[in-house]
Amino acid sequence: MSASVADRKGRLHNMTTQEIRSLISQMTLEEKASMCSGKDFWHTQDIPRLGIPSTMVSDGPHGIRKHNMEKENASVHESIPSIGFPTACAQAASFNRELITLMGQTIGNECQAEDISVLLGPGVNIKRSPVCGRNFEYYSEDPYLATEMSGSLVKGIQSQNVGACLKHFFANNQETRRSSVSSNMDERTMHEIYLAAFEGAVKKHKPWSIMSSYNLVNEKHTTASKEILTDLLRDKWGFDGYVMSDWGAVFDRVAEAAAGMDLEMPSSEGENDKLLVAAVKNGTLAESVLDDIVEHILTIVFRYHENRNENAVWDMDADHEIARRIAQETMVLLKNENILPLTSDKKIAFIGKYAKKPRYQGGGSSHIYSRKITSALDAACEYCDVTYAQGFDDMEDVIDADLQKEAVNAAKAADVAVIFAGLPDLIESEAFDRDDLKMPANQNALIEAVAAIQPNTVVVLHNGSPIEMPWLSQVKGVLEAYLSGEAAGGAVVDILFGKVNPSGKLPETFPLKLEDNPSYLFFPGEGNTSTYNEGIYVGYRYYDKKKMDVLFPFGYGLSYTTFAYSNLTLDKTELNDTDTLTVSVDVTNTGSIRGKEVVQLYVSDPESFVGRPVKELRDFAKVDLAPGETKTVTFTLDKRAFAYYNTVIHDWHVETGEFIIMIGKSSRQIELEASVMVQSTVKIPVTYTVDTPMCDIMRDEGAYEITKGYLHVDNLFVNDESQAAAMEAITPKMQEATFYYMPLRDMLSYGVGKMTAEDLHELVDKLNAYAGA
Repeated sequence: MSASVADRKGRLHNMTTQEIRSLISQMTLEEKASMCSGKDFWHTQDIPRLGIPSTMVSDGPHGIRKHNMEKENASVHESIPSIGFPTACAQAASFNRELITLMGQTIGNECQAEDISVLLGPGVNIKRSPVCGRNFEYYSEDPYLATEMSGSLVKGIQSQNVGACLKHFFANNQETRRSSVSSNMDERTMHEIYLAAFEGAVKKHKPWSIMSSYNLVNEKHTTASKEILTDLLRDKWGFDGYVMSDWGAVFDRVAEAAAGMDLEMPSSEGENDKLLVAAVKNGTLAESVLDDIVEHILTIVFRYHENRNENAVWDMDADHEIARRIAQETMVLLKNENILPLTSDKKIAFIGKYAKKPRYQGGGSSHIYSRKITSALDAACEYCDVTYAQGFDDMEDVIDADLQKEAVNAAKAADVAVIFAGLPDLIESEAFDRDDLKMPANQNALIEAVAAIQPNTVVVLHNGSPIEMPWLSQVKGVLEAYLSGEAAGGAVVDILFGKVNPSGKLPETFPLKLEDNPSYLFFPGEGNTSTYNEGIYVGYRYYDKKKMDVLFPFGYGLSYTTFAYSNLTLDKTELNDTDTLTVSVDVTNTGSIRGKEVVQLYVSDPESFVGRPVKELRDFAKVDLAPGETKTVTFTLDKRAFAYYNTVIHDWHVETGEFIIMIGKSSRQIELEASVMVQSTVKIPVTYTVDTPMCDIMRDEGAYEITKGYLHVDNLFVNDESQAAAMEAITPKMQEATFYYMPLRDMLSYGVGKMTAEDLHELVDKLNAYAGA
């Protein structure tokens, strides 16, 4: 062993790119190939002779699910006790970046204490359909909200020198046939909706790792797409970590290595490593590709070890209380007819299995083995004595007459009945999609039976995605608790009794019925193809465009106090798309108790050459206000806030025109509006042909000026009264429309001999010369 290698072994600090490349130069081909796959189910490969350590990755994303290494013969699914924080669906409802950063910091510290280098999460896939089985692990139907909330978690985790792994890249929007289905969509939909959250988090927060998805996109495996993994992710977005496969997603290791997929997980016991070695030896894969892969992996391996905190400890009780604090802001008050908050002088009945054993997380790889779980029933003792009745069994959807009767009697004897209901793991889990938006029939029946005899009924929901509520008009209160982690029961009770003022907002639309969803006709697809025919119209973008009624809109949530908005101010009325716009608005707590309000900023493009949603969320802020207090909230908007993805230039583009700045309490409750004129600084390349219609030419003042010199419109319209009498069907509007949509070639016909074919081609040449100027 050389002196330099001996010195390096055991010295894992200050590894530079040059030092890493020096290490790689000392590796054999076989050693390089071995680094391209896991050592086992959870670890990267080590090379002891070169001082290269193995590092552990662990399931997340709302807590650590570390494999129990100390238990002999433990299965890969057995994990150590940990803290179950709110899942992504709940985190997003907080609309609180700082709070989710705190969650990330706490989990990151836990990872340091457990020697975990990379946490597998967060998941930022868009909620295309409300019945995707894994929606509880994803943030929102809106890419901006998903960007901001996932980015906040990444920021927090990585502040502890532990890597986050953004997943599943990309368009993993269903569990049905997830390993074989192709998510087929157009380029604009891809960038505006399904890539946007990944892009924002990568550019702003630099996650250490990205996990490629099982599915194909437009008939090509994501793991083998150079266009996505290298051209877009690395070259355009600047990603500098390593790309790992989802577990078992590898299908063609050589092609995937060439495309930019770095780390195969879990280990294939050397089988795929042999393929890489053979490919290099037979010349089908350049050895430099392996060098790049190993550099990507070692950069992260040493980044972790350089900053390893061997003194890190975690206090489970303290972290549990942090989980409770976070959960308090993730819950959304959907209905309150003067029933909440509860008072301790009332006789209160808690009904439903989830009051005693809360459903606080989803099923699958993210399942946390929680050491401590706080139920609402246990937490209620802080406020008053409550009676309890189980009401239903969630192991099967059968009405148990005895359980329901017990619940009804408990409700009769109380002043208020609080029913804890929701979706069991049998309905909502990784690996399969839901069949519908219904809760189990036995739970719906229980709610209706209790509400029929107890007018003061409140429903608390534990679910990771929207449900139908056929009983909504029969109850006085509804609290959407989502899947808010192991301390959910305590947080629910804090809200029910008014210790905490609810401040969550829905990160997704609750439709009236599944058939209303824009993807309904196309989800989960036919065979191995899922075609995204709804395009960019996902969630509220669709419901607003269609002017459809919904059960609850995106961004909706009630409070125990009230808020008023005023004094919307823009720092300019005109700007170029290269400038920024500062928007400010005053928010006042007009009620009698302290509360937090989520101020939502939407942007609307009322006139656009391309289809645009009615409005799109472009920023938000959560503000804490005492009674009577006013604060000014300020937003800064850049080009992206006004842009759409233009498939001609393959980039984001702003059309010149008027935009409306909207400030709202939800997507359906806009309080204030102001307009601003934005000027585009980018000229879109245009190719004119004889088939170009006049409407496209008239969009460009310069092109229209050129064309007017060749127009003889007097011959196009009917002006003679005798002709008009004979042609009553040709109205002025018809004439105008005929001209507006007329292709240039028709000028030969309508020109009545005043334009020649030579003139036509001369015009086209002049237009193209102008467009290329």
